[in-house]
Amino acid sequence: MDYNVETALLKFLDYCRKEDFAGYEPYDALNSKIFESLPILDFKLLRLVMTQFLKRAPVNMRGMLLIPKTPNPKGLGLFLQSFLRLAKVGIGVNEGYAEQMINKLVELRSTNRDYWCWGYNFPWQTRGVLVPRWTPNLVCTAFSANALLDAYDQGHGQRCFDMAKSAADYIRDVLFWDEGDRAGFSYPLPGLRGTTHNANFLASGLLCRIYKYTGDDKYLKTALTGARFSASKQLEDGSWWYGEHPTQRWVDNFHTGFNLSGLRAIDQYAGITEFEDRIRRGYKYFKENFYLPDGSVKYFHDRKYPLDTHCVAQSIITPLEFKDLEPNPLGLARPVFNWAMKNMWDEKDGYFYYRILRTVTIKTSYMRWTQAWMFLALSMLLCEEKGVGEPVYSEPAAATVGAR
Repeated sequence: MDYNVETALLKFLDYCRKEDFAGYEPYDALNSKIFESLPILDFKLLRLVMTQFLKRAPVNMRGMLLIPKTPNPKGLGLFLQSFLRLAKVGIGVNEGYAEQMINKLVELRSTNRDYWCWGYNFPWQTRGVLVPRWTPNLVCTAFSANALLDAYDQGHGQRCFDMAKSAADYIRDVLFWDEGDRAGFSYPLPGLRGTTHNANFLASGLLCRIYKYTGDDKYLKTALTGARFSASKQLEDGSWWYGEHPTQRWVDNFHTGFNLSGLRAIDQYAGITEFEDRIRRGYKYFKENFYLPDGSVKYFHDRKYPLDTHCVAQSIITPLEFKDLEPNPLGLARPVFNWAMKNMWDEKDGYFYYRILRTVTIKTSYMRWTQAWMFLALSMLLCEEKGVGEPVYSEPAAATVGAR
């Protein structure tokens, strides 16, 4: 069955608007007012256990645990990018949704910082460190900054550019590191010299975009140093591990998509073709390893489950973004949309479920992880069907910028 994208999107918009674009997160267990009052959160293992338990639970218990619905800067950036696209087809313009998202990003800026930067709306226990609520990080900051640059490009004012440039300065001045044989951008906290490839590519892509606006070589030099390291770690089949640490040896759907988007932004904004072969091999890997015949898509390259709506969104976005490499972008993206509407869509309330596991469907609504990404995917799909989608990329004529 072919579902109507615009009908679904308008109902979806109504749900997100009623929720004020705020909601729960897969990793927000430590936002619990009950947990905050208990000494168990003084222990790293218990923080990890509670976070993973709530993330995996088939029933959403966040209300009982007094976990509030809150706005997420990365999610707001995704909504902003969506509304800027939907303006092309006349949706959301009169309501001023884009300006609302900009104002929300202003409100959620990480405080007591010299730069504009953003962090997650929950304390986040990783395997190694506890990241406090609202502590700025590369991923939140890069997505927010790129959305603000999109808004600037569409006439939403100088303040959008100023915030985005300041965010790029934060990434370059505070998060960049170079050890000669290794280089990159700290994530999730400054000073952590891990090698998470999607973070390197996203940061480098943003810096190249600022370079194109300003002509300042300092952004370009930093970007290429980080990008070249991670690009060199591409595997023979075209994929990347999530990162180079032994605990990061997996390949997944949406981080592969982030890698490709970051590399394309670097080539596009730097005016080079240095990474084009790696993009082609990476896109070929993405297309051949994550799509299933029934329209569903895999999270990991080597197994079917979980079926995750974040991956559904990325599998719609990527072929629409890489139309120069994909001869039939709608033919690849639309079956994924149809499958999601049949299997992941809550027709009554108008939102998308989180995950399908082998034995159960987790129907929890996550505003940033699931809804914001699907809203962006549907906005891109609708624009493509109406003939106002992403422009086809053409390779720049410039040669590779000087070697490191």
